[in-house]
Amino acid sequence: MKAVLFHQHGGPDVLQYEDVSDPPEPKPNEVLVKLHAAALNHLDIWVRMGMPGVILPFPHIPGSDAAGVVLACGSKVQNLKAGDRVVVSPGMGCGICQLCKKGWDSLCNGYHLLGLQIDGTYCEKIVVPEQRVVKVSEKLSLEEWSSVSLVFLTAWHMLMTHGELSEKDTVLVHAAGSGIGSSAIQIARLKGARVITTVGSPEKIKKAQALGADEVILYKEKNFSQEVMRLTEDKGADLIFEHIGPETWEK
Repeated sequence: MKAVLFHQHGGPDVLQYEDVSDPPEPKPNEVLVKLHAAALNHLDIWVRMGMPGVILPFPHIPGSDAAGVVLACGSKVQNLKAGDRVVVSPGMGCGICQLCKKGWDSLCNGYHLLGLQIDGTYCEKIVVPEQRVVKVSEKLSLEEWSSVSLVFLTAWHMLMTHGELSEKDTVLVHAAGSGIGSSAIQIARLKGARVITTVGSPEKIKKAQALGADEVILYKEKNFSQEVMRLTEDKGADLIFEHIGPETWEK
């Protein structure tokens, strides 16, 4: 099969399109998926450029997100069958430790991400555990579905697991145009919370509103901290979805 991979860290020019071995036959609890699309996110760029303390065996296939169609299932797979449209969930712990059982699998010592510790989704076919695959509808194309997994998992973990967001809360979501920002708006809206978000350009305002934002702040024209206080009658936000960095921390 074909795959996009790199033999050394560097810029986009290190990416190569090469022939690699087909994946093995799925084990009893695994599925073989033909990938139709793989998304690009910041993690893929960081992995390609090289991350402190992360040593990869080369060549390495990047990619954490993907969508496709199930080709074959192992003998013990119960919830999937050949022909199902699916997205691949990139992260998984050991599944048996107390952290995994409590839903904190990202803290498991055995936790790993596709495209980081192991080869990822920039390839034609992949074998993954059944628990790492989610069946999806035809509401979105497979190209659109491929962009869902990592950003929505991250946004859910921030808002719901850590933030314990409730329908009574007002949440400030930074950067509505980003992957996890746009995901967070939708999750918070479905939860019933009031959503205030920031954007960097006027053309992003309507999209943020369409996703469910109640109030949109153009942060290049207005101080978002002051605007949030005005919009909440000086109460402030109950939860801040922060993923930008030092430039927003002080405000």
